[in-house]
Amino acid sequence: MTQTWTDQTGVVVLPGGSSVRGRRAGDPASLADFALLLVPGPVPDWPHRRIRWPDFWVPTDRADALDALREGLRRAVAGERVEVCCRGGIGRTGTALAALAVLDGLPSRQAVDWVRTHYHPKAVETPWQRRWLRRLD
Repeated sequence: MTQTWTDQTGVVVLPGGSSVRGRRAGDPASLADFALLLVPGPVPDWPHRRIRWPDFWVPTDRADALDALREGLRRAVAGERVEVCCRGGIGRTGTALAALAVLDGLPSRQAVDWVRTHYHPKAVETPWQRRWLRRLD
């Protein structure tokens, strides 16, 4: 069953048509069905997975991060409201949203421009985050 977001703030439509929300952890938000947490700290009241992802860097465990991102994408494709959260809601969250777009069929060389156009103009903040995305193809 497809769920809809009650608030469209931070919601992007992936290349395949599924919606995913990016946001800053801790900000008030409407309910999600599943969260990918890229920061330590409190957890939401809905199912979630935490990815160890230091600020301004890339995930510490590539295989675990890709598994979690693929789970998020599967859930989004199935119609669940999936969100991605980090402390600032821009760098790690933007990189994860770009990764979801690549996993959903977007060529990796287009990922940074795509996420900056559809989510936040400063998403994907560091050269190593850009390099990590290019290696997803």
